[in-house]
Amino acid sequence: MTITVRPTAIPEVKLVEPAAFGDARGLFFESFNLREFEDKVAAGFHFVQDNHSVSSRNVVRGLHYQVVRPQGKLVRVVAGEVFDVAVDLRRTSPTFGQWTGVRLSAENRLQLWIPPGFAHGFAVLSERAEFLYKTTDFWCPEHERTLVWNDPSLGIEWGLDGEPVIAAKDAAGATLENAEIY
Repeated sequence: MTITVRPTAIPEVKLVEPAAFGDARGLFFESFNLREFEDKVAAGFHFVQDNHSVSSRNVVRGLHYQVVRPQGKLVRVVAGEVFDVAVDLRRTSPTFGQWTGVRLSAENRLQLWIPPGFAHGFAVLSERAEFLYKTTDFWCPEHERTLVWNDPSLGIEWGLDGEPVIAAKDAAGATLENAEIY
């Protein structure tokens, strides 16, 4: 596997582009290779859980994080398109309270590495999207927190083309000012 890795507006959040090989039969690419991940993206992480989310247009999921046992995430889309967002919640970071976002789609095959210490969420831009992600720690509902998706102090531009569809727990998330942070 050959991957191209580029930093986002927050350098620790990285855009990962696997090389794809196509011919008359179709397309092939390695979606994950531990050696390349450790060499080019982030070393010292071990993925323990894979998740698969299916959502319809204008669904916003997140912004989720765990205050204990924080998760790093490697995210990608296998059907449709989303706008994926990471918010830096590390109080000692020079980018604390800032967000970065990128369009991920089945077509562009881009992946995003979000290290521990960030809230994460996405908005579905296509009719339907299937979203896959690996996590560096298990889901711990007792430690999960939500940063409200539309916090005006963040000013995230989600790119929605209609009314957002939000889960009750996401609508009730904390603002950055009131959130538990790292």
